[in-house]
Amino acid sequence: MRKHSWIFLVLIMALLVAGCQPKAAEPEVADTIKIGFFGALSGDQAVWGQADRDGLLLTVNQINEAGGVLGKQLEVIAYDDKGDQLESVNVVKRLINEDKVSAIIGCNSSGRNIAVAPVTEEGKVPIISTFATNPRVTVPEEGTLMKYTFRVCFIDPYSGDVTAKFAMNDLGAKKAAVLYEISSDYSVGVRDFFVKSWEDMGGEIVADEAFKTGDVDFRPQLTRIKEADPDVIVMPFLYKEVALSAKQARDLGITATMLGGDGWPSSALLEMAGEAVEGSYFINHGDTNAPNVQAFAQAYKEEFDKEIEINSIMAHDAMMMLQAAIENAGSSDPDAIRDALEALEGLEVFTGTITVDTETHNPIGKAASIIKIENNEFVFFKQFDPME
Repeated sequence: MRKHSWIFLVLIMALLVAGCQPKAAEPEVADTIKIGFFGALSGDQAVWGQADRDGLLLTVNQINEAGGVLGKQLEVIAYDDKGDQLESVNVVKRLINEDKVSAIIGCNSSGRNIAVAPVTEEGKVPIISTFATNPRVTVPEEGTLMKYTFRVCFIDPYSGDVTAKFAMNDLGAKKAAVLYEISSDYSVGVRDFFVKSWEDMGGEIVADEAFKTGDVDFRPQLTRIKEADPDVIVMPFLYKEVALSAKQARDLGITATMLGGDGWPSSALLEMAGEAVEGSYFINHGDTNAPNVQAFAQAYKEEFDKEIEINSIMAHDAMMMLQAAIENAGSSDPDAIRDALEALEGLEVFTGTITVDTETHNPIGKAASIIKIENNEFVFFKQFDPME
């Protein structure tokens, strides 16, 4: 056979072999949009972590039943961070690197959100916090914005200011005492902003007492507070310590009105504290008895066999932010969602109307509700003007 015939035959065989090679696999198109969640599902803060998760699950179920988002079903991947900052970092890394979520919702803690913000920044996955109120969650240093971190709640400066104005203008208080948890970013933040607003209005701080996380005996601090004879005691910390300190205060004969923040609202507080917190007030992000919440609250009770918590409502609102962002972006790509979250404006949710401040990623227009504890129930008292 001639030489050029062999060459021709080799070329034909090569073409046939190439045609038999498998084609490169097409990139898989996810049939769901994965939403990450982290929160304290065990431990002392589980009452809120579980409420966050359950509110998110119910909202996602309702969205999926209505057809999903962008024609896809939402899938929630939830992890327990046990209320620990290091565990929060670990589970958020897992959500980003292993589960490949499009966005994350959680959690109710300022300290834990501050800890995970650099992780979501590096992973370029947006996160929406339900209850992290410390300003440093989204802006840890002046002028430095965490580009992938957002929140659905108002922040501590507003909470502290509302507490001061309510105490002075509505309760007629002149002298205030503060009891706060020195190792909590949330507690320290509210304390600092309350003191500033209070003193700016001409109020007097007659006692300023701190305790450490894990303390159960508050009598030394409360004894000094009693001697100072305040009109109000500001107690910006969580329900377990509120119950313990309130009972000890009443045992010591302290009659001052107790004021709290969004660490108070839990049915567990009423069960633990009983009459000790009767007549107290706290600042909250909304009212679980508001008319616009009732259909969701009923569905929540039917699904989980328990009464709704404010955390569940905040998780719902966070998911509404995320749904709107995905739809506006027309994509489940994390960067596209981030951009759409930053551009979000005029979104109606259970707790108000949300427009995202592009410089802080805080929601503009959220208002605080004053809740009174009356007859062992949480009763809406009044609403303050929205934060600017």
